[in-house]
Amino acid sequence: MNPPTGITSPTRAPVARAAGSALARAFTVAQRLRNPRPIHSRGVVLGGEMRWLQGARPAGLAFVDDAPTRPVPVVARLSRSIGLPAPLPDVIGLAVRFEVAGRPADIEFASTGWNVPLRFTLLAHRRAERARLGILLPYRGDRGPVLLIARTRSGQPPATDPRELPTRDTAPWVLTLGHATAWGPWHPFAELEVRLDPDQADEGLRFDAIRHPVPGARTYAWVRAARQPSYVRVQPDDAPIRMPATPQPAATGT
Repeated sequence: MNPPTGITSPTRAPVARAAGSALARAFTVAQRLRNPRPIHSRGVVLGGEMRWLQGARPAGLAFVDDAPTRPVPVVARLSRSIGLPAPLPDVIGLAVRFEVAGRPADIEFASTGWNVPLRFTLLAHRRAERARLGILLPYRGDRGPVLLIARTRSGQPPATDPRELPTRDTAPWVLTLGHATAWGPWHPFAELEVRLDPDQADEGLRFDAIRHPVPGARTYAWVRAARQPSYVRVQPDDAPIRMPATPQPAATGT
């Protein structure tokens, strides 16, 4: 594997690598038409936090199992893949970033199904809050493959297109995060609460879950081979990286 890019060597996962090369070529063509983002070209920036649930079932992945004692700040970007205007159905994308020991950690959700085999399939939805948002391709955990999913618990996002932002603040969008094996049931382990971020500049929000892995996550060679060539083609190495805002301590009276 090439460490800076995450691309698998040509001798491993040849079928997935061929598919990844084909995707990379397609993304290169698409980027000429929609620069700098060939898909998810417009997005709404959200800010908030993740809170772990007590007594959650272990997943064999440190990100899930080593529950922080305090909420973890996040910055996120919600978008529609092709960019079809609401209410037309589109694949919904929710990318989430948090900080781990001074580095970014990214989770890339997209609208998928809940059960097998649809949890491995991208599905179009009209509204983001009605979609199940999965990572599609599994992490390699200590016990085998680990999938993550996000499902709305309450509220809804302010918009999926920055041209349709509300003129006033809205209630937070709260999602339950769950984990599962490739074929097993989902188990909740955390809550994600986000709302509209006042800073809608998204130049520093290019996400890559392989180059910016969550704690304990390893990647199967076939996953790297299938997805990384297209990421490397469309994401510059020197792109700025926006990190979550650090909560400011509350002022105290004297």
